Amino acid sequence: MAAKIKLYRLGRKKREFFRIVVADESTAVGGKIVASLGFYDPLAKPVKIQINDEELKKWLGRGVQPTESVRKLLKI
Repeated sequence: MAAKIKLYRLGRKKREFFRIVVADESTAVGGKIVASLGFYDPLAKPVKIQINDEELKKWLGRGVQPTESVRKLLKI
C-alpha cells in the first residue's frame, strides 16, 4: 500500500473545510482514510490550520509523502 498525506474535503457547497489525512494513494476523494492528522479551514478569518505534530512525524518517518497542496500548508 502506497499512502499519501492528502486533504479530505468536508462541508457543504461554497463552505468547505478540509481534514488532513493519511490515505491510500489510489483512494478517490471521500474514500477510506488510514489516519487523521488535523484540519484546515480556508474560510475562517484568519485561516485555521491545526496539525498533530507527533502523528505527522510518525507518518513522515514511515516514508509517507504529502501531496503538493499539503506540502504548501506544512510550510505555513
